[in-house]
Amino acid sequence: MTHNHYDITSKDGALWNEDLAPLPPERRRWGAFEIFNVWNNDIQSLFGYTLAASLFISYGLNGWWTLTAIVLAGAFVMWLVNLTGRPSVKYGVPYPVMARAAMGVEGAKFPALVRGIVAIFWYGVQTYFASTAVALLIRSVLGIEGGAEFLGMTGVGWVSYIIVCVFQLGLFMMGIDWVGRFLNWAGPFVYAVMIALMLAIWWKAGNGLLAELGNIFQGGASTDPRGPVAAFFAITGTMIAYFAAVVINFGDFSRFVKTEAQMRRGNFWGLPVSMAFFSFIALFITAGTVVLFGERLTNPADIVERVDNIWLTVIAAITFFAATVGINLVANFIPPAYDLANLAPSKISAKTGGIMTAVIAFFIGALWVSLISEIGIAGFVDTLGAFLAPLYGILVADYYLIRKQKVELQDLFSSSPEGAYHYNAGWNRIAIAAFGISAVFSVATVWVPALSDLSGFGWVIGAVLGGTLHVVLMRRAGHAVTAAATAAGSSSF
Repeated sequence: MTHNHYDITSKDGALWNEDLAPLPPERRRWGAFEIFNVWNNDIQSLFGYTLAASLFISYGLNGWWTLTAIVLAGAFVMWLVNLTGRPSVKYGVPYPVMARAAMGVEGAKFPALVRGIVAIFWYGVQTYFASTAVALLIRSVLGIEGGAEFLGMTGVGWVSYIIVCVFQLGLFMMGIDWVGRFLNWAGPFVYAVMIALMLAIWWKAGNGLLAELGNIFQGGASTDPRGPVAAFFAITGTMIAYFAAVVINFGDFSRFVKTEAQMRRGNFWGLPVSMAFFSFIALFITAGTVVLFGERLTNPADIVERVDNIWLTVIAAITFFAATVGINLVANFIPPAYDLANLAPSKISAKTGGIMTAVIAFFIGALWVSLISEIGIAGFVDTLGAFLAPLYGILVADYYLIRKQKVELQDLFSSSPEGAYHYNAGWNRIAIAAFGISAVFSVATVWVPALSDLSGFGWVIGAVLGGTLHVVLMRRAGHAVTAAATAAGSSSF
């Protein structure tokens, strides 16, 4: 590749700005270590720990089978993100721009906006959870009580919440290189603290911990009424669903590495390997809580509270803060910043999109305790995952089966009717139809009782159905011929 490949000759203000433009390799600063830490921070959040620990308990399976299911999910997610990350490494563009090839230069704004809304919602929620770690630190070190409540949060809670909001926005405004540095620090730091906590629990629990681990790994009878095989794949499906949003927009991160080999190394060490290691630590600590406290505690905050040690509280609070901010930047801040910029590139830069994200999310997080938490989010999250799944299938199937891994880079930024991705007024109605039909069915697996046996597989079903419908309908409409002509274009590579 040379720099000329990345020069856009027609910089249409409705589709192009500096943040969305192709990034040539000489301007890319990330390597395998940064990608590795993207996943480390995604896995190491408070929710990630609780999820991993809970899976060893919820389905009643033998511990070895549970760990195998988690590793299998990590390997599958690695395969998924290698597919979505490759085109962005090759062309240097983020997810909302690559989506234009399949959805149309205007149609791509719809799925990007949907992904952005999901991310903004979770950004607000995760910001609130990160603020609880800061509040714990303030109360423990300064001995200050919470104070009067307003909208479900105390004075200390509000101060902590504002601190987290400002910190995250400030880090993002400093640029992607600073975000990478934070992730590189936070990932190893959280692991160091988790290993230290594991050793401390082992030292206190003694041989009783090993006996409890033996019970978990040797015993177990499936509590899933569908049987142990269904339980195994349900665990795998749950872990895949945990990464459902990030696998779609992974190109937002892979565009910052120079080579595909770097991306693949980072994904390997950050997904199946890191997931196995972190899950074992979570299991080890959870087994220790049975010996020390007589019950299996899966929330790290509960464990720290039971231990009641000031130094552990301080270290844990900083750890929880770093882990939660890390996942927030990776999964919930950078994606909507690009997605919002994609709506009106001439008016909205990625930084402006980040500010908009932070402002909207501030109110979502602030209302979390008093309003949203009362509603319940389990069904909402499952529905969003099922709704997003067909989009993944469409984008991957379009790039690999229709485009044959070749895209006309210039036309991704062109609103001309002659452009390869103009379709019908900028919308690929075939892709939109495939998305709509598949989303209805995948969402139904969550809400329709007759399809309840498929509920754990909604994401996979939606992705496969979306991709299959897209390919069949595109080929029937003769777009395979158009794609072949596009692949021969002068600026394709």
